[in-house]
Order: sequence, then C-alpha cells, then structure tokens
Amino acid sequence: MSLIATDKNMPLVEILEGFDCPAILVSADYTILATNARYEEAFGKLNPDVSHRCFQVSHGYEVPCDQAGEDCPLGAAKQSGHKERVLHIHQTPRGKEHVDVEMLPIHDQQGELLYFVELLRPVPMASGDIADRELVGESPAFEKMLARIARVAHTEAAALLLGESGTGKELAAKAIHMASSRSDKPMVTLECAGLTDALFESELFGHVKGAFTGAHADKKGLVELADGGTLFLDELGDIPLTMQVKLLRLLETGTFRPVGSAEVKRSDFRLICATHKNLLTMVDRGEFRNDLFYRINVFPIYVPSLSERREDIPRIARTLLSRLSNGNKYQLTSSAAKLLKQHKYRGNIRELRNIMNRALVLTDTNVIDDQVIELSLEEDVSYKSPAKQDGEQWTDLRSHELSYLQRILEAHDDDKDRVAEILGISTRSLYRKLQQIDESKLDLK
Repeated sequence: MSLIATDKNMPLVEILEGFDCPAILVSADYTILATNARYEEAFGKLNPDVSHRCFQVSHGYEVPCDQAGEDCPLGAAKQSGHKERVLHIHQTPRGKEHVDVEMLPIHDQQGELLYFVELLRPVPMASGDIADRELVGESPAFEKMLARIARVAHTEAAALLLGESGTGKELAAKAIHMASSRSDKPMVTLECAGLTDALFESELFGHVKGAFTGAHADKKGLVELADGGTLFLDELGDIPLTMQVKLLRLLETGTFRPVGSAEVKRSDFRLICATHKNLLTMVDRGEFRNDLFYRINVFPIYVPSLSERREDIPRIARTLLSRLSNGNKYQLTSSAAKLLKQHKYRGNIRELRNIMNRALVLTDTNVIDDQVIELSLEEDVSYKSPAKQDGEQWTDLRSHELSYLQRILEAHDDDKDRVAEILGISTRSLYRKLQQIDESKLDLK
C-alpha cells in the first residue's frame, strides 16, 4: 500500500484493503492520500514524495473533471452528501480504459465531511482506444451502454440486451459476465436461432443415453454446464413457443430434467438474453409468452447501432485492422475514415469488420486510403437492378459472393478456419455457404 497520509486518516487507510477492487482515499481538495494494493496492481504505484490530484492521475487534467466538461463524482458527492457513481475514461499504463467510479463520502460523528473513498472498477473488455479490447468507443451512446453494463454486472439481475444484428450484443454479455462475481466460472452460450423443439431441449437440458435415435451417450446440457456461472441465450426471440414454457419453469424453479431422464437436477446460473426482435410486439401477436417476457426483462440494455455512434467508427476500424492483420501495422487515412463514417451499415460492426478485411486484401501497401475503402465498399454483396444500364448485365448475387469468398480464401492460403473466424461464422457454416453457392451456379447453367 502506498501511504501519503497522516495519523488522522490511518484507520481509513487500512479500510481500503477491505475492498475487492482498486480504491483510493481522497481529500476534499482532490488530493490522493492513499491507495490499496489492488489499485497499484491495476494502475501502478504513485510516488509518495509527490502530491497527486485525482483528476491529474486519472485524466491528465489540470482542473477538476467538472471544469473539463465531464461529470465529477467527488463534486457531486460533496453536494449531495451521499455516494455518487459515474463512468469515466481513465489514463492507465495500458492506455485509455473505461472505469466505473463510485465515490463514498466519509463524515465524522458530527457530520463534518472528512474524506472520500473512491472505488474504481475497470469495465472488462471495454476501452477508449486499446486494440486488444473487444468493446471500443467513446461516443455518448456507447458510454451510456457501458454505464448500464457496469450497473448490472455486480448484481444477480437478469439482463436483456436489445439492438440490431451485428452491434456486439454477445460482447456486451461477456463484459457483464467478466465484471460479475461469477467471472471465475464459465459463460455458456446457446444460439437459439434455427433450433427445433427437440434440439433446443437437448442442447439446453442435455439428454441420457437412448433418449432418442442417435443419443449414444449421456450428454450434459448447457444449463448444467453453466452452474455457478452465466447462461447467455442469444436471439431469444427465436425460441420455439412450445419450449418457452419449459424455459420459464427453469427460470422460476432453477430445476430441469435431461431429455429421457426422470431425475430432477438443479443449476445456479446468472441469465443474460439478447435479441434483435421486438419482443413486446411478439407478445401482442401471441408469438412470445407474456410471463416469460417479464421474467427476462429485468434490466434491459440497448446496444447502439453504428449509425448512432458514427464518431466511434474510425476507432473501431483501426482496432479491427490491428486484429485482422495479426499485429501488422496498417494506417487508416483521415479520408478513408471519413468515407467509413458516411457509409450506411446494415450489418453494423459485423459489416464494418468485413469491409476492413476486404481493405487488407485489396491494398498493396500498409496504407488504407479512401480509394481502397471505395473498392472495399464496391465489393459489398448487394442486389443490383436486373435491368441493363449502360450495357452492364445483371450481376448474380451468388456469383459475386463466391468471388469475394475466393479472394478471402486466397489471401489466407485457403485456411477455412481462419476465414470463418474473420467472417464471424463457424467453419461448418462456411463450408455450407460455399456448397450452396456452387450448387446455385450449377442451377444457372
């Protein structure tokens, strides 16, 4: 522990070590008096011979946060007299990171304000500009989402992630899990789209040997595997209506029976769900159970689309370039970034990822400029008018898609596992897509 303290605050200094997160003791004039061991591990040691102000250390500001255009939890706690909480971007040894800040005012027996204990909980997987983090951004819409993630993560409340396809709902779910008390246990994911009743039940609850044709051995379900951890149901709106009642029973009792078994099992898990569908509309149409909706919609979190956070697009694009290029240095020019910000994204971050991968294939240098981005956007798979225009023929969608996939495969030495990872799909899905495209080409001949 680093001490820059007097005898008067020694008892409070010792209390800092009782917190399970980085913590500092701060005076009313923003001076850091002491830090705990977890703070030193996360943010580094402070020089005890130098006076440090919290706004200088965390942000590099010369004035308090509220004078620099940001919310100041210490100032707010001074005014309210009780604890305050805010999401900040802090300077750390690793770069900019999002940190959930909680300020606790400390009073004496007469009610006089003495000090503040500041708790700093970094939001897992989130950063302002660090390429090895999954969630990247600084826009108001992005920070609003992170603030809600930070709020719910330390509770056991069920979270419902809402938003368009490709916005990063699964990453948001991982961030909640990693910041929770269950982070040392697994997060188990079930992709609900396209599952039949029987397959959904078997995947979720497991089955015993001989329960059905092909059940050659006992299999644990995802509910059992998630015991102690987190169960993430992706695309919840696609769960068959007949299976929704069994899911509801699981959530209300914590018990289940594997398919073909009479044994009742119990699982303790934290539930996170995600969907791009309007569940209330589905409830009105009788496609989703009303009781299940209110069982899962405890703490909704909206995951914004790229159109709602355009200022983040260049930062996300540069992060994707770093990941897709296996650490090789590529420069995205300002003109290229401007073009990316103007593009209308139907697939959100998933689409932007594909565009940046095309750019890596199409560029001949380590510079991604606006011309490369224009070529990458032209490669986008889209339907064109079947009518001939200026002598151009109707371009078949499947043929265009196959051409693009072939170029990606060539660029990665026909490594289908790597290409599937880049495209955000399973290797099996890639093989199926290539087979479907080949079959459609034969049909056209």
